[in-house]
Amino acid sequence: MNEVGSLSPEEDAFGQKLWAANKGNQVFEIVERDDGYIDAMSLKGYFSGYEDWQLIEQKAMKFVKGRVLDIGCGAGRHSVYLQNEGFDVLGIDISPLAIKVCKLRGLRKAKVMSIEEADFQPDSFDTIIMMGNNFGLFGSFKKTRRLLKRFHKMTSENALIIAVTRDPYKTDNPAHLEYHKLNKEKDRMGGQVRIRSRFRKYVGRWFDYLMVSKEEMKEILRATGWKVKQFIDTEDAQYVAITEKDKLIVSRKRK
Repeated sequence: MNEVGSLSPEEDAFGQKLWAANKGNQVFEIVERDDGYIDAMSLKGYFSGYEDWQLIEQKAMKFVKGRVLDIGCGAGRHSVYLQNEGFDVLGIDISPLAIKVCKLRGLRKAKVMSIEEADFQPDSFDTIIMMGNNFGLFGSFKKTRRLLKRFHKMTSENALIIAVTRDPYKTDNPAHLEYHKLNKEKDRMGGQVRIRSRFRKYVGRWFDYLMVSKEEMKEILRATGWKVKQFIDTEDAQYVAITEKDKLIVSRKRK
């Protein structure tokens, strides 16, 4: 989730799921879209070890360097792995219970913080990771560009952003295609979805979640100080974008 402001226990549906799953309960992630579409999936992936990760995630980890910020760290599987590999990692998540789970699982540096609140001193990080489709936490075209410019300032000269997303247009699901159409009518990006998390009696806040095609990714990055270094593809709609600082933009600013 990515809205500003701390969550009440009743709103922390996502954290409640992770808390229950961490206790050994079989839990499914329930996500509701604002058009009434419901999706459900197992939470096992949030707790999986490196050997069980998708190949694209394993490949993405090879690009990580230096000091790491994990945005939307969830149960901490990427942060804990990188920490154990010797990296200095800070995991952040808006969910207080998610952060508790991270600490229980051994993550030394974890903080309750939304993507909107992520604002650090210059040269604080060398790598920002946004795994688990967490490019979506940017929420919208304008907010993505605004936050990318901020992230440019708080990272080192050769920093990378490693972000996972999905091409929303690689689908034949009529409900998704209709949603894309409605979005365009509202001047929203096709893959901009408004969703919330549910678990038992807990209901999360509504928030915008953004999925983009590769061409849309390039368009969003333009003039933010970042550019695509490499894409890591899968056989389906999911992909990883490895983005680096655009030295041409930086040099122009210095003139």
